[in-house]
Amino acid sequence: MTALNQPALAFEQAELTVPDRQGANGPGDGSPRRRFRRVGMERVNWSTTTILVLCSLTVLLPLYVTVSMALKSGTQVVDGNAFSFPSPISFDGFVQAWTLTKFPVGLAISLLVTAGTVAATIILAAFASYAIARNWERKLFRYSFFYLLAAMFIPFPVVALPQIQLTGRVGLDNPAGVIILATMFQLSFSVLLFTAFLRSIPLELEESARIDGATTWQTFWQLIFPLLAPMSATVGIFAFLYAWNDFMMPSLIISDPTLQTLPVRQNLFQTQFSNNYNVAFASYLMAMAPAIVAYLFTQRWVMAGVTQGAIKG
Repeated sequence: MTALNQPALAFEQAELTVPDRQGANGPGDGSPRRRFRRVGMERVNWSTTTILVLCSLTVLLPLYVTVSMALKSGTQVVDGNAFSFPSPISFDGFVQAWTLTKFPVGLAISLLVTAGTVAATIILAAFASYAIARNWERKLFRYSFFYLLAAMFIPFPVVALPQIQLTGRVGLDNPAGVIILATMFQLSFSVLLFTAFLRSIPLELEESARIDGATTWQTFWQLIFPLLAPMSATVGIFAFLYAWNDFMMPSLIISDPTLQTLPVRQNLFQTQFSNNYNVAFASYLMAMAPAIVAYLFTQRWVMAGVTQGAIKG
């Protein structure tokens, strides 16, 4: 143990003596009482830990089965044991899934839809939230905020038929139509997050910029929008996960099967997999891998962005 660590350890394990206001001789006698304090000896909440472990297993076990089945050969997947480790490891399922689903084309379309949805959601939600937060005393903006919140309670299947007819008539039965609709459905929740965050930004910053001669447009782009970076990351993550994993909207809106996203392509080519479960699971794994990787690298911004707008500073 180094000399630098010894004082810290001695402090952590030291016997702390504090005056006792009510000792043996009555209140305020100043008699000392002893209490020990060890850093890192907090009591474990076993009920919470058990719930977290069970919730983790509901995610990790299906993920393990998906990976193990994808790495098995055609003969291993029919042995009736989904939890067995693949031996030997085979990548034939990935090769066949790559060809059957035309994975590069589906990946490009999914990336296009996801990137367009994320960019449009961040920009439009930031615009709307800034106008609402800075004009809250006006009824038009306040009622607009409530209108957007009400839209959160309308699921897509309820308005699916009108949306299909409308996009078909105006020529938006393609990935562009999916980007527009996905952005609209993400706008309500994104405005809610941005508005809460904007209320924590002091108005004095904008007043200083206006004194220096900045316009409203310059104030937003050069001052406010950079300050929205943590919340923009949070909104972008939610929009990414929604657009990448969405199955119902692309399947109903896009009329050309060759322009479908990855989740829909998997369903279209599901009949070709037949009993080749290794091909099916390999296809699933390739489709969800980008979302898992993106969330693993950005999940620290999700809670950080939400909690930063929870308390007004």
